[in-house]
Amino acid sequence: MATGQKLMRAIRVFEFGGPEKLILQSDVAVPIPKGHQVLIKVHACGVNPVETYIRSGTYNRKPVLPYTPGSDVAGLIEAVGDDVSAFKKGDRVFTTNTISGGYAEYALAAAHTVFKLPENLDFKQGAAIGIPYFTAYRALLQRARVKAGESVLVHGASGGVGIAACQIARAYGLKVLGTGGTEEGRRTVLQNGAHEVFDHREVNYIDKIKKSVGEKGINVIIEMLANVNLSNDLNLLSHGGRVIVVGSRGPIEINPRDTMTKESSIIGTTLFSTTKEEFEECASALEAGMEIGWLKPIVGSQFPLEKVAQAHEDIIHGSGATGKMILLL
Repeated sequence: MATGQKLMRAIRVFEFGGPEKLILQSDVAVPIPKGHQVLIKVHACGVNPVETYIRSGTYNRKPVLPYTPGSDVAGLIEAVGDDVSAFKKGDRVFTTNTISGGYAEYALAAAHTVFKLPENLDFKQGAAIGIPYFTAYRALLQRARVKAGESVLVHGASGGVGIAACQIARAYGLKVLGTGGTEEGRRTVLQNGAHEVFDHREVNYIDKIKKSVGEKGINVIIEMLANVNLSNDLNLLSHGGRVIVVGSRGPIEINPRDTMTKESSIIGTTLFSTTKEEFEECASALEAGMEIGWLKPIVGSQFPLEKVAQAHEDIIHGSGATGKMILLL
């Protein structure tokens, strides 16, 4: 290591496995930005379910070990590479991705994945924008191709992606229904764009949704837990309806015939498949949302870096999230 190299605290994963594989080290070298890169002093970093799948080694994209997890950081620009002109030291920013990992005191990011954070949003909210809002916009506008006047059901609406989906859908003129597993979660869903909310822990909640939407069914369902809900979703859809699979934690048995008479679609989505043009479209729409004011991230549970294993445990096995889980640095 070069003399004078700055060191930082960062979470490192040396082998795939459970939350205990998240190791806090205090002697990790602070990366140096080159070319089109920036270095961010991290104030907050979002925790996403996908980060637990990657850590466990079960995800189809495996990072080279050892690595630092995390992509949604918010903080201040610390330094910029030679080819960066859009940012300067001290700028308030958030990212949708990092090169070096976000669960750390400093994170390296490509400048095109970094955006100015408006003054009306704090760093915690900034860390709640990246994956949730870009995923929700992609699911609704790019994959489902929603139109104003259509109905959307956000299945699991109280988490980070769910709240983002409710806010976006409402801003784009849709009739928004949501489900949540806790009273606090359902209240938050109603405060963030949903016209109606249902308790997905009630035995007959599907019947209540059917009664609310009537014969025509629901045009679009944004599905966070397809391994539990997909079969029900197909029954709720309208003719030509689409289920967008944002999350799934295992297999499920469905009857393909349920898609035939309605000519409905099951469509998967992942941010990793976004083209440069699609990414820029997402960014433009969301920046407008921040300016106009409908994009208002809701921050959920907060953990210090030392408690990251607990955060990974809770995001998968917790009793129903309200808002976006973040790490504070």
